[in-house]
Amino acid sequence: MQNDLTDAVNYLVKEGIADPDKVCIYGASYGGYATMAGLTFTPDVYKCGINYVGVTDVALLFESMPKHWEPQKELMKTRIGDPDDEALMKRMSPLAHVDKIKAPLMIVQGARDPRVVKKHATDLRDALEDRGIELSDDEWIMKKNEGHGFRKEENRLELYTKIEKFLEKHLK
Repeated sequence: MQNDLTDAVNYLVKEGIADPDKVCIYGASYGGYATMAGLTFTPDVYKCGINYVGVTDVALLFESMPKHWEPQKELMKTRIGDPDDEALMKRMSPLAHVDKIKAPLMIVQGARDPRVVKKHATDLRDALEDRGIELSDDEWIMKKNEGHGFRKEENRLELYTKIEKFLEKHLK
């Protein structure tokens, strides 16, 4: 699916529909993973990215899965990959490829997320900081009273105000 995203962007640029200097990738949950995969596996395609409650470490997704997902674990292994295959988990996990990120990034996370636990976001932020990349308050949004997506109106208003500001800054 990631190749499809890249192919679509490249096609739109080739056809003159999209400006290659104004392509940002944004997604939540799996879309957040796709955002991070786009920024790490195809770093020259996107000018910025917004990861909203996205998976950054595939092995962690398996380790921290909610109890109600347990019956689906075998299906997830088939669809995603075997979490016991450490090389595969590392190859698939954007967190292991942070050194390839070139574009500005916004990270959005609910601290009470039971699906994509906050460690995905904090580990990503820490890896960026290890590279000397500090996220501003407008680029790092961790809400202690939210889960897998923001539900509280004041948090959604803040989020989309900051997203608008982020996109305006990086897609001029």
